[in-house]
Amino acid sequence: VAADEGILHASGSGVPPITKDYCIIYNSNWVSLPKTLDNATSRTLENLTSTVLCSSADVPSGLVKDKAVVVMRGNCTFLEKARIAQNLGASMLLVASKSKLSAISDNKTDFEDVTLPIALIRYNDIVDMQLVLGNEVNVTLYSPPLPEFDYSMVVIFLIAVFTVTLGGYWSGVAELENLKAVASPVERETRWKKEENVTFTPVTVILFVVICCVMLVLLYFFYKWLVYVIISVFCLASAMSLYNCLAALIGEIPFGQCRITCSNKTIEVRLIFLAVFCTAAAVVWAVFRNEDRWAWILQDILGVAFCLNFIKTLKMPNFKSCVILLGLLLLYDVFFVFITPFITKNGASIMVEVAAGPFGNSEKLPVVIRVPRLEYSASTLCDLPFSLLGFGDIIVPGLLVAYCRRFDVQTRSSSVYYISCTIAYAVGMVLTFIVLALMKMGQPALLYLVPCTLITSSLIAWRRKEMKKFWKGSGY
Repeated sequence: VAADEGILHASGSGVPPITKDYCIIYNSNWVSLPKTLDNATSRTLENLTSTVLCSSADVPSGLVKDKAVVVMRGNCTFLEKARIAQNLGASMLLVASKSKLSAISDNKTDFEDVTLPIALIRYNDIVDMQLVLGNEVNVTLYSPPLPEFDYSMVVIFLIAVFTVTLGGYWSGVAELENLKAVASPVERETRWKKEENVTFTPVTVILFVVICCVMLVLLYFFYKWLVYVIISVFCLASAMSLYNCLAALIGEIPFGQCRITCSNKTIEVRLIFLAVFCTAAAVVWAVFRNEDRWAWILQDILGVAFCLNFIKTLKMPNFKSCVILLGLLLLYDVFFVFITPFITKNGASIMVEVAAGPFGNSEKLPVVIRVPRLEYSASTLCDLPFSLLGFGDIIVPGLLVAYCRRFDVQTRSSSVYYISCTIAYAVGMVLTFIVLALMKMGQPALLYLVPCTLITSSLIAWRRKEMKKFWKGSGY
């Protein structure tokens, strides 16, 4: 929300009193709210959402004296409502809005005599306030400063680095098995039947980036329909990915290998139960995806499995393809975050709009790792209750890390490329968070991750005099 954000602290009349906080939008040029709850003044709330308060005749005399009054938005300006409320003796004005919260603006020079606090609040929050706290409610307005750093970023960092590290290692294990299978014709045939990898060529890399661009633009214009397509695809893909990840772990356990035969095919019973479990996990998330208290945990588990499976399955054949993919997606990320605000009518970034859900859509795209913010602020209530990291910021550099790991296996280079690239990814993430804290706005993480990983990998190959081999891959 591009406005001054604050908190309305509401308390009921019970013993002990029940309290709850709600988001408000105010204009700091009109009023300065206290930074802490201790310095704020509490007022009794008078609910007048049956009126828009465009005339003093709308309210009985003396009803709002020394009270906080809430009225509906519409028919007249904020400051006109405020002057009427002030003349009636009110000490605070809340304007309830059924539409998306926006910045409060008006010609203040025509209303220099208006001094009472004015804030915009969601109408649904007023309804919730009555349901939770009852009809006798006291309210307080304050606006705590935005924290410089939120510790949820540490959790995001650990999840991202863990996923990239494990995905690269898993890809290397698969490459080692492939090399061992080459020595035995029987093993090679068995391995080829089980092989599920897909190799990207420079042409398919360019096609993939074009598809990403088209899909993002379509989501911007047709979000309310396509979001459900993305949710359905995520459920299917994440269930299969979780199955592949857990099946690889179960395959190392020498117990419970009883099988059943059906149509001349045998399958382990434990894998059947695993498939049911993974499907159930995806279905549970789909049903309860908007439950903020715990659904994020399930989304993150499914998201990590999806990223791991993607990094392991999609093979980059050489460093050349990695440079093309990461370079194009870096330009894609920067363009849709920083350039598109100069093109769109409302001046908003297409990437940010799609990530947040255009037009205030309650359904969000499940293509991010989410962790609840641990530092309390008005921003937490208003629009950013979670710290987010897109899957692309894990998968795209992860493909380079996986290539480095496979190259280490092919050349028996003691994991030097893999370890260096993983450390570079971690450094890129730290750099992203530093810039995020300094600029206080969403950042395209690939802007920092891509240079860190590409430059580090190139320097290692140059230092070891293996650049030609690293550039062309196994076909050198």
